[in-house]
Amino acid sequence: MTAATIRLLLVDDDPLVRAGLSLMMGGADDITVVGEAADGAEAETLVDRTRPDVVLMDIRMPGTDGLTATERLRGRENAPQVVVLTTFHADEQVLRALRAGAAGFVLKDTPPAEIVDAVRKVAAGDPVLSPAVTRRLMAHAADTAADDRRSRARARVTALADREREVAVAVGRGLANAEIAAELFMSVATVKAHVSRALAKLRLNNRVQLALLVYDAGLLDGPEAGAY
Repeated sequence: MTAATIRLLLVDDDPLVRAGLSLMMGGADDITVVGEAADGAEAETLVDRTRPDVVLMDIRMPGTDGLTATERLRGRENAPQVVVLTTFHADEQVLRALRAGAAGFVLKDTPPAEIVDAVRKVAAGDPVLSPAVTRRLMAHAADTAADDRRSRARARVTALADREREVAVAVGRGLANAEIAAELFMSVATVKAHVSRALAKLRLNNRVQLALLVYDAGLLDGPEAGAY
């Protein structure tokens, strides 16, 4: 094992799924499966024991489900990144997992190479959500979000400076750092700094949570929302 090896914990109640994922990850030189869990409670115990960098987490499991486990894990200091495994593109439980700090999700029928790539991306600090998937999730959120969620979100974003708010809206639109830099006439380094400050001020874990928050606040409803 090298210093660059990604430590991965697999969590799924189906032993065949776990075996398939383990076999899949075994072909990647930079990923080591450090444990397998059959439910969320076992996952929490194994996280303490194995210290994974990434947890590949099924949502629907008997006992402690993946959503509860994700919320608990992401609330810890030095929390591992969590990628949610699901069979649905836009599901309220997926949204709750993302709001809790999951770095993204992959469908169970995703090609193996893409699942391996998703693990690598989140280990590097990049979310696993394409703009198209983000739009579908936000469209689903529009059907389920309550009015008080919008009020709370609007109150939270008042903590942002004007430039941070502009960058946050661009993140919500699914733009990459280079695209935001070009659109707002700033360097990529400055964009990264604004994103980092916004996450710190809002006490968020990642860009996915930031995108969902600006959507909840209604910041993507106006002309600046572009394709949204």
